[in-house]
Amino acid sequence: MEESIFWERIEQVVKLLQRSNHILFISGAGISADSGLPTYRGVSGLYNNKVTDEGFSIESALSGFMFQENPEITWKYIFQIEETCRGKSYNRGHEVIAEMENHFERTCVLTQNVDGFHHKAGSNNIIDIHGNLHDIYCTACDYQTRVTDYSELDNPPCCPQCGELIRPDIVLFDEYLSKHKSAHLENELQRGFDLVFSIGTTSVFPYIAQPVVLAHYSNVPIIEINPVETRVSEICDIKFASTAAKTLNAIWMSFKQTA
Repeated sequence: MEESIFWERIEQVVKLLQRSNHILFISGAGISADSGLPTYRGVSGLYNNKVTDEGFSIESALSGFMFQENPEITWKYIFQIEETCRGKSYNRGHEVIAEMENHFERTCVLTQNVDGFHHKAGSNNIIDIHGNLHDIYCTACDYQTRVTDYSELDNPPCCPQCGELIRPDIVLFDEYLSKHKSAHLENELQRGFDLVFSIGTTSVFPYIAQPVVLAHYSNVPIIEINPVETRVSEICDIKFASTAAKTLNAIWMSFKQTA
């Protein structure tokens, strides 16, 4: 994107922010790219239509069915996702969203990411619709814990209380979304937003595209930040073909200069 066009669009977003009170941020793997995480397919953006060592698609390996039948296979690739996230942290893009929460009347973050970076950056009203990789629970008893480093876990790991299988609190392929988080999202959408950001997501999941579509038909401005075209690009009002951290920082710094 040419610099002149970039800054022209920054000014347009700043004007929208000046008259906004309620903002929805929808984030995908692209917002964590500046933290060193990959942006391609997987539970946290780790795979791109690859076949696993066992000959399964990654969607099959990371599915609820596989977890029931062969948990060691599912855990093998969960371990790989955690190892990719290990030692990484939030970036300026996450920070900007957290800072905006302190300025505007209401903000909400709907994220597909399981890395927990929005929480670490300081955002509070978060719907991590696919869960958090570091929250672990037992499939048989009430054991729950937080694990920041998987390197000492067995494959598959067992509950220290009852010996049964434990798992991260994430939504695997073919599993249902959390009823609680889905209800939280529905409540936020019913309250309405003045502005919607779609950041670093291709919006392939219907529940990620839906808020953008609803905003479009409600004449709510939509800002997309993504280097590539996505399934919702055509209905977005302002498009930045650039990285999330750079763009969000430029928007926020420019906005604060006008405040």
